[in-house]
Amino acid sequence: MNTETVLTNARIVTPEGVTEGSLCLQDGLIADIHAGSSHCAEDMRGDYIIPGLIEMHTDHLETQFQPRPGVLWPSRLAALLAHDTQVVGAGITTVLDSVCCGQLNEGNMRRTLLSMSIEAIRDARKKDVLRADHLLHLRCEICDQHMLDMFEPYAEEENLRLVSLMDHTPGQRQFRNLDKYKEYYRVEDMPETEFQSMIDRLKTEQVEFADKHRAAVLALCSYRGIPVASHDDTTEEHVAEAFACGITISEFPTTMEAARAARAKGLGIVMGAPNVVRGGSHSGNVSARTLAAEGLLDILSSDYVPASLLHGAFLLHSDLGVPLQDALSTVTSNPARLLKLDDRGEIALGKRADVVRVRVVDDVPVVRGVWRNGERLL
Repeated sequence: MNTETVLTNARIVTPEGVTEGSLCLQDGLIADIHAGSSHCAEDMRGDYIIPGLIEMHTDHLETQFQPRPGVLWPSRLAALLAHDTQVVGAGITTVLDSVCCGQLNEGNMRRTLLSMSIEAIRDARKKDVLRADHLLHLRCEICDQHMLDMFEPYAEEENLRLVSLMDHTPGQRQFRNLDKYKEYYRVEDMPETEFQSMIDRLKTEQVEFADKHRAAVLALCSYRGIPVASHDDTTEEHVAEAFACGITISEFPTTMEAARAARAKGLGIVMGAPNVVRGGSHSGNVSARTLAAEGLLDILSSDYVPASLLHGAFLLHSDLGVPLQDALSTVTSNPARLLKLDDRGEIALGKRADVVRVRVVDDVPVVRGVWRNGERLL
């Protein structure tokens, strides 16, 4: 079936820059880009047409399954569809739903959320009710004794496209500051002796499990050709260790030192879009804006706020002077390249017709239309 959509009077953001003209979407692909207007086309009224955003790390799905501590939403499908609606409304056409393998201090809840998430995505993809393309990112807490038996059953998932190796042992990486650890895990009121006992246990588990779990996950990912990210690199040693393991992505480096080391080793550098929008890290780590100004930022991730992805990219352009096509590459072509999604991520002939209509209102980018595979979603 031949289907065609023409969008005209648009500012089309391509890898080369911004072209004022028309875009033709045909049979799910980008068929033509040309200057000037077209007849019998949908008038974009001067709005931007940009590639569909690619989100590689978001915990947002888990918040739909568990909207309050101890509360599980009764319908997995309804929770997933609520998440899908929000990511599409943020201009995201490809989302890697990030789910944790490892229980930390959360009892069996992580195991529950893991199975719920993957089963819900499987079911919804089979029923063809999702609007965004939902892929999978498994976040492996390598120091957790339960991690490997949680990860292995899902290592062969067809839509698994990224694995990250995390070590949230207190006293290092993201949680060098133990007060930040207490705040994040909501244990500020824990008696000091009990807190110290927990710290000692977690450090013992790090020694016992981290190296062997890292090796096992890397072997499984290498067999399948799945990219691996190192999480919260803080020192040159962390980056060197990741590079020696064949890891290609440094996800949320916490210091300038780590980011510079990642650049020197050729690792892709991912930072949080909320960090850009808020003007700094909520954990007191290095500012994403500072890294961007130093040329040390490749990819933005919305992390916990889907709407921050587009907003963060536009702020790189408006506040830091990054050319718009380069700012948008942090949420489109760069993640596509590192995730080996070669069919999408830019407006170019023959690429998937995943595009978004955006209007800037009071310095905020507003999503006014979304197409995936040439089909209008919003």
